[in-house]
Amino acid sequence: MQRRHLIAGSLAVAALPAFTLAQGIEKPKLTIAVGGKNLFYYLPLTIAEQLGYFKDEGLDVSIVDFAGGSRALQAVVGGSADVVSGAFEHTINMQFKGQPMRAFVLQGAAPQIVLGINPKTMPNFKGIADLKGKKIGVTAPGSSTNVMVNFVLAKAGLKPSDVSIVGVGASNGAVAAMRSGQIDAISNLDPVITLLSRSGDLKVVTDTRKMAEAEQVFGGPMPAACLYAPQGFVDKNPNTAQALANAIVRANKWIQQAGGGDVIKVVPESYLMGDRAVYIDGFLAAKQALSPDGMFPARGAQTAFRALASVDEKIAAAKLDLNAVYTNDFARKANAKYK
Repeated sequence: MQRRHLIAGSLAVAALPAFTLAQGIEKPKLTIAVGGKNLFYYLPLTIAEQLGYFKDEGLDVSIVDFAGGSRALQAVVGGSADVVSGAFEHTINMQFKGQPMRAFVLQGAAPQIVLGINPKTMPNFKGIADLKGKKIGVTAPGSSTNVMVNFVLAKAGLKPSDVSIVGVGASNGAVAAMRSGQIDAISNLDPVITLLSRSGDLKVVTDTRKMAEAEQVFGGPMPAACLYAPQGFVDKNPNTAQALANAIVRANKWIQQAGGGDVIKVVPESYLMGDRAVYIDGFLAAKQALSPDGMFPARGAQTAFRALASVDEKIAAAKLDLNAVYTNDFARKANAKYK
């Protein structure tokens, strides 16, 4: 009888979903909002999902994809998602607006955003000043691709109002907008950029996939994609945040050891945009800009603040606590777990 009860008990435990067994996870079922999930910018998120790293940490994660990072942020502010997988600089913007957010694990060590012009509509392009009065495609207005445009324009003496910003998404719609001549320039990411470059529909002007160029453009290390959430969420759910950080750091480390062929086997077919060779080229271009360990650089928040301040006088004049927009505590523990 005892043996029968023991076996029955063991079977009952085995039948339980993994996330119910994780100790101390305050919110095992949660939603992450992301803007452009197919982008290499967010590759660690996809790897963690596809390889089951979130489940291994005791989490049941739903990922909802939006046209851009600003829309993903709106989902968390509106309460339909718990965590954002988005650009680091949004945490600074949100502190400025009185809605404190904290980034707790890094996916991208550089923005990976490329600004390029349309050779068909701008055959005589000589410099950034030529963009005055032109239409520039971004993933979504207000997203990091838009911030990059504003920053590059400002360095050339142009204001955001000197151009027309058009939201084109981060996939086939962005490619179609360039090829049809609906936009004169684009600020976007891979695989979109590599696809357009290879077909001759894009001339690269600024390329922050290259770490050295990113630091030159922004004047310091510019953290990019990360997981961030309202400060209240992080405070109430530290074990949940730790589990998320563990999964992302593990994915970061997997990516650093992976080749293009490895990644293609893991990501959904739709990410390849119909061309495996282009996807592999895009991965190799973006790989150096992906975080190896999930840790935020010490001067990263200052760099991001300067970028935002250069195009917004109100932010420039604000006294913000830049130490409050991120923490390395969770990533540090994750690195101890996954060496």
